[in-house]
Amino acid sequence: MNVDLNKIQLKDLLSDLIQTPSVNPDGDPGTCSENTGEKKMAMKVGGIFENIGAEVYYDEVEPDRPNVIAKFPGSDNKPQILLAPHLDTVGVGGMTIEPFGGIQKDGKIYGRGASDTKGTMAAMIWALNRIGKEKIKDLGIGVTFVGFMGEETGQPGSNHFAKKYHREYDFAVVGEPTNNNIVSRHKGTLWITLECKGKPAHGSTPERGENAISKMATLVNWLDKDFRTLLKSKEYQNELLGFPTLNIGRISGGTRTNIVADQCAIEIDFRLTPELSTTQAYKKLEELLDKNGFTDVVMITKLTCEPLHTPDSNEYIQKLINLDSRPEIVGAPWFCDAAVLSSMGGIPSVAAGPGSIDQAHTHDEWISEKDLESGADFYEDFLLSARS
Repeated sequence: MNVDLNKIQLKDLLSDLIQTPSVNPDGDPGTCSENTGEKKMAMKVGGIFENIGAEVYYDEVEPDRPNVIAKFPGSDNKPQILLAPHLDTVGVGGMTIEPFGGIQKDGKIYGRGASDTKGTMAAMIWALNRIGKEKIKDLGIGVTFVGFMGEETGQPGSNHFAKKYHREYDFAVVGEPTNNNIVSRHKGTLWITLECKGKPAHGSTPERGENAISKMATLVNWLDKDFRTLLKSKEYQNELLGFPTLNIGRISGGTRTNIVADQCAIEIDFRLTPELSTTQAYKKLEELLDKNGFTDVVMITKLTCEPLHTPDSNEYIQKLINLDSRPEIVGAPWFCDAAVLSSMGGIPSVAAGPGSIDQAHTHDEWISEKDLESGADFYEDFLLSARS
């Protein structure tokens, strides 16, 4: 598992990381079980950091699914900076390339995680190695790297870390493909299942029953028209993120074609701005369902992630935007571990890294060598600028 960074190029490091499968095991299709889980990736990354002089810890969040933490000596009694990509990837079903090949071709590196987020992880490792243990020790900041497990489903890794190390860090840069721009705001997420009941009857006498699917169709129509209009209210608009959105992603109901459906459920994905928290959105939906006659609908929360909003005035954001590469402050419609660190851990956070989100999760995922190199330069420049 040992990798000698002095004998390879950055692109080779990324290929090596891609060749160590770490598919999130929670419901990702198209991947055999031997390629799921983050333990092998955590051990590989930990071994690399041990070789370059960091103290490495494996913090098991779930069985065989650890966070890996690498802390450089001389970090105590200084402002603490956290570099935080995630170890896991989405599944590989439908990919048109060898998902774990790490193939280098025409100036690109291909494979699952090349963009999201093994590319950012490789760039962070490369930057830290280039600065070197002794120089890191002399910086005016403490530097810690953490590779999170579980980001792609529910974010248990960052949740665990945020609770355990609450307010112990002054700033976090979460590795995501942002073209090296600074995502200081991104939407939060609220996943809710709505269930309604009916009364079963024989399909030849539907008048004797109560069709739950028909009831749900009325509810879906209301969500699509009235509730979607509510989300367009000026009070919920964000200057970088626009308005909150909702997507009805799944519907299921009934048992057989010849039985009046006695149950139906839909799954809703809300993407929320900082102006509308997950709690506010839940309460607003609950209130309006009752007000509009949907009194027997059951609401079940499946996932919550608060929106991210780190003020532009933050001293480390100011250092970032004043780097020679002049990154921009941008918003993102997706969510990531930055919001968890911020909302649960009290750690001011942004997402930033090389590559484009357009390549993430694709059938031929890749990152360019040029972008990868620019990412390493970006992280190195930030750490050197943050010392003063």
